[in-house]
Amino acid sequence: MPPEPLALGLDLGSSGIRLALADRQGQRIAELACPYPRPFRDPEGWREGLILLTGQLPEHQRRRVAAIAVDGTSGTLLLCRPDGTLAPGQLGEALAYSQACPTQSTAAAAIAGGGPASSASGSLARALELLAAAKAAGEAGPWLLRHQADWLMGWLLGCWRWGEEGNNLRLGWDLLREQWGGRIAVQPWAAALPEIRPSGSVLGPLAPGTAAALGLSQSCQVVAGSTDANAGVLAVDPGPDDGITVLGTTLVLKQWAPEPIHGPGVSSHRLAGRWLVGGAANAGAGVLRQFFNERQLAELSRQIDPGQPSGLHLRPLPGRGERFPIDDPNLEPVLGPRPVSDARFLQGLLEGLARHEAAGWERLQELGAPRVRRVISIGGGARNPQWRAIRQRLLGVAVLNRPQLSAALGMARLAASSLPPP
Repeated sequence: MPPEPLALGLDLGSSGIRLALADRQGQRIAELACPYPRPFRDPEGWREGLILLTGQLPEHQRRRVAAIAVDGTSGTLLLCRPDGTLAPGQLGEALAYSQACPTQSTAAAAIAGGGPASSASGSLARALELLAAAKAAGEAGPWLLRHQADWLMGWLLGCWRWGEEGNNLRLGWDLLREQWGGRIAVQPWAAALPEIRPSGSVLGPLAPGTAAALGLSQSCQVVAGSTDANAGVLAVDPGPDDGITVLGTTLVLKQWAPEPIHGPGVSSHRLAGRWLVGGAANAGAGVLRQFFNERQLAELSRQIDPGQPSGLHLRPLPGRGERFPIDDPNLEPVLGPRPVSDARFLQGLLEGLARHEAAGWERLQELGAPRVRRVISIGGGARNPQWRAIRQRLLGVAVLNRPQLSAALGMARLAASSLPPP
């Protein structure tokens, strides 16, 4: 009897790369992680990280991998040639999810005709910025516009034709009409857009060179993935009244809704046949690392009494600009005045992030999403019990931490769903 096939999921997160291996039932067999081998904006590092992590799996497990799916940070966009090669120099770097392009916001809004692509922090504004930079550098097309997960998916297939629907909402894909919104499809550069496939679609086998580089079978099927936040939801499998908060470098909120909602900085995805709505902030645990390392965060957190407010009113942004719950590219951080006590300062930062999260849930409810009655937390910040207690006090609902559930596991489960029954 042949060995049972396995599924591999890869998470291209904002702070590093994580790989999970699961069986046909979606149960985790192995999980590995590494920092990006190159700066986040360098796509070659995404590919190198996948090769590195896959190479750490035992050969007998690699031989059994029959499906693979990849998620990426929602909105990280790049220009590449039709064969996936990158432009020279800085033009070959991706524009990260957190990088707003306010000079392109008016043009993006006019083209998109509403929706998340109309924002300065949307992928459409980044697309216009990349195309303008290519023109200014004298680099003629043809070009492709591809998000992080879609570019790596193209390498897996040896074909950069496709894009997954969830990763392209901020570029202007309309899920309801299943077409590009506004006047996007009639732009002179429209040929740069991907052909969209739903999350979970089987796109084809690994390219021979890719299979050899990864040590996987050429029969391994590539499955259209999703965004990193959606992958986290797949790992959690939440109930209808649950909210999911990803406490990573950035703060991401997700919940089920009976129908899509619309607003600046807000996205509505179709996942497993249901509507998943939410928003992704620039604020998040990445701000904490501007001031403290992991050991300091753990030690100082133990000194915090979550029931006693710090009295500080901080806005922990990593820099100017926010996407959600406020869509304002000029919003400034508030990181002071800093008290003498490091523990009190950390508590003020955690409270500021909790207030940011509370405003996010309120914003989703204002736009028509149901009120969440419980919040399940994943990501690195979900390992902090003091932050959980602070959030529970400020959110006013039960908060559960599930740090062992990862976006990579969600992608492995998505890939596993494509495997044929035994």
